[in-house]
Amino acid sequence: MKKLFTSESVTNGHPDKVCDQISDAVLDAYLKGDPDSRVACETAISCKGVLVMGEITSKATVNVEKIVRDTIVKIGYNDPELGFDGNTCKVTIELNKQSADIALGVDNSLETKNGSEVERGAGDQGMMFGYATDETPEYMPMPLMLSHKLAKRLMNVRLDGTLKYLRPDGKTQVTLEYNEDGTVKRIDTIVVSTQHNPDVSVEKIAEDIKEYVIKPVIDPKLIDENTRILVNPTGRFVIGGPAGDSGLTGRKIIVDTYGGACGHGGGAFSGKDYTKVDRSASYYSRYVAKNLVAAGIAHKIEIEVAYAIGVAKPVSLYVNTFGTSKYSDDEILEVIDKVFDFRPSSIIRSLNLNTPIYSNTAAYGHFGWDSYPWENLNKVNDIKEAIK
Repeated sequence: MKKLFTSESVTNGHPDKVCDQISDAVLDAYLKGDPDSRVACETAISCKGVLVMGEITSKATVNVEKIVRDTIVKIGYNDPELGFDGNTCKVTIELNKQSADIALGVDNSLETKNGSEVERGAGDQGMMFGYATDETPEYMPMPLMLSHKLAKRLMNVRLDGTLKYLRPDGKTQVTLEYNEDGTVKRIDTIVVSTQHNPDVSVEKIAEDIKEYVIKPVIDPKLIDENTRILVNPTGRFVIGGPAGDSGLTGRKIIVDTYGGACGHGGGAFSGKDYTKVDRSASYYSRYVAKNLVAAGIAHKIEIEVAYAIGVAKPVSLYVNTFGTSKYSDDEILEVIDKVFDFRPSSIIRSLNLNTPIYSNTAAYGHFGWDSYPWENLNKVNDIKEAIK
């Protein structure tokens, strides 16, 4: 029986991703004006307009409506013919201050209150996951990275004019077949669905997508005569984006992370500042997992960390190497304890998270791109020393 695994991605014009980009653009604007800003910004979008809501406490003054409109226009919704136009859509803003009760535990942890050094507490309870695998140079699952690259390529050929008839909304999906030993064998199926102008034929779209999107991204060695390539399988995708479907911040959490290759704690990222461990601890767990795999500790590894609100130290830390390591879980946990520090203050310092770096993460995944500090491989030597 074939061993198949599938992951998907979406373009920056997908309505859920439009919301993520707005929320993170608002976050970055507040952090630029005040690095100590506390931001929990949610966005909802429909054909009728945009609602920005949440809790923000900051010394910065931000024109949220302008950020909303500029973000939508930059994505490509700048023409009434698309059914949604960032220049003219209705924008409603409902923002309050962060609860003082939450701030009590974030600014001063339970450990601080008990006489330890001043330390931030976790901004919420919950569990977060990090993952890495050596099946790609990015230490990411190949089905997801290929889906992201296809989706990003869709955006690029639209914006650079290569395929002028494309519109912003789109989705990609890649199914890989794996060998019995877990290595990649071949691509079984590629699906690309892209929004387009009404005056272009299905045949033309399929031909162009194969030539200008799939061919530049996919290694031909992974494709054989049995690989299925499905382009706009419904036959038509003219109505899209907010005109075709509502959107909401945080609805693409599997696209944002590892494409289903590992567990997920359920917390979204976009619109949340660095004190929210949903975001910061997920980034740090990825950082730890990637460095462990790069150091040769395992071929793939999953890390789960859990927190209690207002407490700095995690309540649990769990590793799973899926049988790909010669080291025991206890040995790996000892290495993690020696090299890494999962307390929120340490995470913020080590990854420099109190800076406006989040807008770029809001489309095409939060992991696997070298420009993000949690992708740095600067702990490999420390891990090798600790495992001796």
